[in-house]
Amino acid sequence: MPNKVLLINPSYSASYGGAKVSIVNPVAPTLGLATIAATALQRGHKVEILDMSWRPYDYEVIRNLILKIKPDIVGITGTTPLMNQLRDISVLVKDISKNILVVGGGPHPSALPEETLQETMLDAVLVGEADYTFADLCDGIPLSDIKGIFYREDETIFSTGTRPLISNLDELPMPAWHLYNIKDYYKISRLLCKRRPLSTVEFSRGCVYKCDFCASKISLGLGYRKKSPERCVEEVKHLKALGYKEFMLTDDIFTSDQKWARKVCDKIYESGVDMAWTCTNGIRVESADDELFKSLRRSGCYRVSFGFESGSNEVLKAFGKGGQATVEQATKAVRMARKAGIDSNGYFMVGLSADTEKTMQETIDFARTIPVDMMKASICIAFPGTKMFNDYSKKGLIRSYDWDEYMVYTAQDLFAHENLDFNVIQKYMKKFFLNCILFNPRFIIRRLIRGIRTGEFFWDAYYALRFSFLPTTGNESKSIYYSKERWPQYDFANRPPKPAFYQIARKNHTHVEKKMGAVMQR
Repeated sequence: MPNKVLLINPSYSASYGGAKVSIVNPVAPTLGLATIAATALQRGHKVEILDMSWRPYDYEVIRNLILKIKPDIVGITGTTPLMNQLRDISVLVKDISKNILVVGGGPHPSALPEETLQETMLDAVLVGEADYTFADLCDGIPLSDIKGIFYREDETIFSTGTRPLISNLDELPMPAWHLYNIKDYYKISRLLCKRRPLSTVEFSRGCVYKCDFCASKISLGLGYRKKSPERCVEEVKHLKALGYKEFMLTDDIFTSDQKWARKVCDKIYESGVDMAWTCTNGIRVESADDELFKSLRRSGCYRVSFGFESGSNEVLKAFGKGGQATVEQATKAVRMARKAGIDSNGYFMVGLSADTEKTMQETIDFARTIPVDMMKASICIAFPGTKMFNDYSKKGLIRSYDWDEYMVYTAQDLFAHENLDFNVIQKYMKKFFLNCILFNPRFIIRRLIRGIRTGEFFWDAYYALRFSFLPTTGNESKSIYYSKERWPQYDFANRPPKPAFYQIARKNHTHVEKKMGAVMQR
């Protein structure tokens, strides 16, 4: 018998805290929900998606929709900054009906599955890649027989072990982008999108690198799997047929296999589909290649983002991105992109695990001179699931487990950095925006010339005005919750989080009878 399913993506508004980068709130259909919805639809279930990313959190909207459609299953996705919304929704749903099966997934629940169950009223947490895990759950298979979940039974939490990663991504059904209201995605910032509406797309999954601040391996696994170029083109055509005019590629290391990446680009070009697109997640600088950039440009890609992170080669090596990913190679990569006629966007961080005042100044000096068309800086936050978080937790350096404060533009002192006072990190964050953007003549002239050339001058002026008046960091946009006082609590002070699931999964959790030994705290 088919089940009625409601999938919820919480609001992104509070994650930006009214800070400068709120002008680039990434409003787009959430790919994770589109992919699990697709497998559930394939098996005959009825699925709806509620995407709150583009509006403030409003539990009344959720309550009204649940009362209207009466779902059997509610699934909620959550990164760490969205975790308190997930907690609130779990209480709300259970107040409506104890019979609704409520499950959570995404980066944060996957990183802290046991703790997530104890902080919420979820019935189960889907760990990692959940395409088929969620479909099995919708089919009514007993939780104890579904690989890849943590679930509660009375006052005990169980794990069913890891689910093998999907080896052939071409087997997956087409993501269920049609479940999103396309009109909502005209709201995305023009700094992020040239042709609205926009959606997200993936051509590959996973990453082979181990940067200490990155948690992507939690949800997508350590390794690299690619769709065939033919399948990639099929997805682009499908998006076009739905009415989307542009897509963001979410892959972690799309250009690392240059031969395959060129084939994907060539297939898109040969198909004749008219879609603009961007490599938004950040490509590694050592994968830069003149021929690759030519293929990207010809296929409709007009912007590539680079994860520079730091202007210090020593810091790059320390957090796991050393070797060929150097400051020197970063400069070469940007010049190659510009030569091919592709805009470049640079991502930077202050407060990296190995940072000092000297290296943060080196990052500012580097960002000020590298000829990118856009740049974005953030405070490095040790999110659950990262090596950085695990290291800080072991050393007792984590000061807050209020997930609302876990945003990369936070004004809150979340950690005791080993080298730096938080006020010093904030000082360099403000210094970055002043020296590299607001008072950087070369950057401003570059934007002016680009704005005139592309016809986007007035959009640039509009966003520049907003940017100049917003604070560098902030936390003014906290959500108004349904029942915060009734959220279940986990005693992080006396029971530090366990290491990230993917690091211990191979050793244990092979049978449901193996308990995590947790006692629920109500």
